[in-house]
Order: sequence, then C-alpha cells, then structure tokens
Amino acid sequence: MSDEEPNLAAMLEPVKDAQGDGRCHCVCVCVCVFCMLQVWREFFSPLHALNFGIAGDTTCNVLWRLQNGELQNIRPTVVVVWVGTNNYQHTAEQEVMAIVQVLVNQLPRTKVIVLGLLPHGKRQNPLWEKNADVNRLLRTAISRLSPAQFFDLSSEFVHLNGTVSSRDMSDYLHCVCVQIHFNVKSLYSMHMQ
Repeated sequence: MSDEEPNLAAMLEPVKDAQGDGRCHCVCVCVCVFCMLQVWREFFSPLHALNFGIAGDTTCNVLWRLQNGELQNIRPTVVVVWVGTNNYQHTAEQEVMAIVQVLVNQLPRTKVIVLGLLPHGKRQNPLWEKNADVNRLLRTAISRLSPAQFFDLSSEFVHLNGTVSSRDMSDYLHCVCVQIHFNVKSLYSMHMQ
C-alpha cells in the first residue's frame, strides 16, 4: 500500500437500512457467543439483529468503531455488549464504560445490556479474579446509567466445588453450545421484557 492509497480497513461504512423500515431491533457487540450459527438463528435473526462482533476484539477496537460511525443509520431497541475478555494486558472496565457511554449518548432510547466477563481457567487464578473485579466495578458503574443493565453470567459456569467444567467451557475460555443456548435464552427473556 502506497502513501496515496487509503487504508480501506480503517474506513467504516455506515450500516444501510436496505428495507427502509427501521427493522434492526438488536445490535450485538460481542466477541464470540453470537458467532454460533444455531444460537444466532434461533434467538437473534427473528429480531433482525446485527452482529458487530469480531473474534479477538479488545475494548479499544470496539470503542474506536463505535466512535467512528458503526452506529450510523440504525436505531435498535436493544444493544448487547459482551467485550473485555481479550484485554489481557489491562483491565477492561474503563473502556467498557466508555463503550456504554457512547451507546447511551448516540442511542438514548436504546436499552443497553452489558454482559459480565466469564471466569478463565478450570479453577481460580489471577485472570479469573481480575475478571470478577471487573464485573464488580461494572455492576456498580452501570447501575448509575438508567438505560443500561448489567447481566452477569459467570456464576452459571462455576460449580459448587469452585471449578469450571470442560462440559461448559471446553477450553476453559469459550462456552460450549449447550451452555450458550441456556444463557442466551435468559438474555432473550430479559430483552423481551
């Protein structure tokens, strides 16, 4: 790429309402959960949802896209935010709150649902504790923003013995389909309220 050629990866194209009827009801700003086709088709396709998730995203990637036009031309009734798990080098709570603030400012009539970070690893470890701290901070901060809600799924993954099962998270990082289905069903019920 020469100096005269624009970097097309850094140029966002606004989402176009091709039908002209404002049918986008849900926007998902998530890293991996909604990439599973079965769950997407059952719960989110009927809502005419847009999936803005990109595998491996960090909060600063998401924040940049939201600040640079990704929300133009849409007026969803709900936005689901599930980001921060890829922020290994630093904590995510400030950037997640910045994302929520951008959403609240740009989409004032939209309900924003922020999902908590999941535990990483089979048993407690520093990253697991870091994610739990982020969740505590987010729960408190989001409670002050009226159109935003915090929904913590992490307890669904931790068993009575304090461990995460490989049946729920095969690599102790990514959810398996059955667990995603269960948790997304709860989230779907929350959206339908």
